[in-house]
Amino acid sequence: MFEEVSEKAIVGTLILLGWEILAVGTIVNIVMKSRSAASAWGWSMAVLALPFITVPLYWIFGRYQFKGYLERLREARDKHEEAYRDHVAMMTPHYALLEGDEARYGGVLEKITERRFTRGNEVCLLIDGDQTFGSIFAAIEAAQSYVLVQFFIVHDDDLGNRFRELLERKARGGVGVYFVYDEIGSHKISKRYLRSLREAGVEIHPFHSTQGPSNRFQINFRNHRKIVVVDGRVGFVGGHNVGDEYLGKSKRFGFWRDTHVRLAGPCVQSLQMIFLSDYYWATRRVPDLEGIPVAPAEGEGCGGGPSVVLPLPTGPVGPIEGGTIFFLNAITRARHRFWIATPYFVTDESIRSALQMAALRGVDVRVMIPGKPDKWVPWLATFSFLAEMEAAGVRVFRYEKGFLHQKVLVVDDYFSGVGTANLDNRSMRLNFEVIAVVLCEDFAKQVEAMLEVDFAHCREVGASDYSSRPWWFRLGVRVARLFSPIL
Repeated sequence: MFEEVSEKAIVGTLILLGWEILAVGTIVNIVMKSRSAASAWGWSMAVLALPFITVPLYWIFGRYQFKGYLERLREARDKHEEAYRDHVAMMTPHYALLEGDEARYGGVLEKITERRFTRGNEVCLLIDGDQTFGSIFAAIEAAQSYVLVQFFIVHDDDLGNRFRELLERKARGGVGVYFVYDEIGSHKISKRYLRSLREAGVEIHPFHSTQGPSNRFQINFRNHRKIVVVDGRVGFVGGHNVGDEYLGKSKRFGFWRDTHVRLAGPCVQSLQMIFLSDYYWATRRVPDLEGIPVAPAEGEGCGGGPSVVLPLPTGPVGPIEGGTIFFLNAITRARHRFWIATPYFVTDESIRSALQMAALRGVDVRVMIPGKPDKWVPWLATFSFLAEMEAAGVRVFRYEKGFLHQKVLVVDDYFSGVGTANLDNRSMRLNFEVIAVVLCEDFAKQVEAMLEVDFAHCREVGASDYSSRPWWFRLGVRVARLFSPIL
């Protein structure tokens, strides 16, 4: 019996020693790789206090770098060097030389990506699900060569099955169909749904965030992009995923407020390259596609004349936080207006300070957020920022007609953005996102008019929306704010 107890004690001691070594290694990793001193201190103290809980949490939720993606892109370019050179040569005549206000708003954005703004594009604003999916379905019906599809969430419901049947019919008709979905966002997608697409000839693949031994813990990262490209000539970007709720058919949410854009012109080739980068990560293959960037004919699209457009990809793959820089650039460049609609408003101090500074210098700063939650923790965390926003003159509005899911901003009278990025830490640091950045006065007016209609369905809120709540609600808000770095 004594020997048995001794063996158990030895095993327990070895386990404890091993865990302590792992905790020390985790703290070293935290100190070496944390983006801020506050983050390093917070995680390190948590590991020291509760190592058995915090160590696994850190390796899942504490990492801000998605490993391997840039290396795979360089690999793809090396393998397809000639095709990449041909793409650059084809696009060069359409690149915009930014001057004046164009350079003011867009110059920084070209520097945080290898992509350039192009001229001669048409941008069509698609308001809510019927317009969005009506336009997407019509474009896919007209496809002659290929269709590229990427969504964060795909549901096996009425809309999802109509979408599946359309893709299957096009694939059987000889059109190449390539589909990437996020395996976490689309975790409910059925094997039957996937099997049906594959049997029809659709090349459908999960994004595979956790490929390889160096990134097996990358489950906290998401590919949040929503992209459709048809024949390299028409593209779509925005907030809608594929599911009945995005058409306003959900009993829980009712009316669903969302926005997409239809793109035509040279910028579609840039959008296509973003999809191909993700497709290569998922499959290690590049589809054999053709596409010539042709400016749309006069009168094509929704009017407003030709636009300067950049499909801007951001993600957790480089030394610069592209999502954070995008929002900071938009806020700090604003002269008289910064309006944004976002389902989540859970930001770091740099974004909140920029919003406050803009309001204090006289910019009309408005933030539109949902009145009802789809996710309780980020919704609660938003209340903790209301007092500091109100004190600086930042106006916050809660949308009350239904659920607000659009990701739209307009700066002054010239700079607009419609895409997948929320005003939260996930979109700035942890998600792969894409934003259609548009430099065009006519399009900005369309966005302004759309948001003015939305503001008419809002209630302005401030510090009292938090302070008037019961103590247990305020406690929940403060606890939710502790999780803001990963929300």
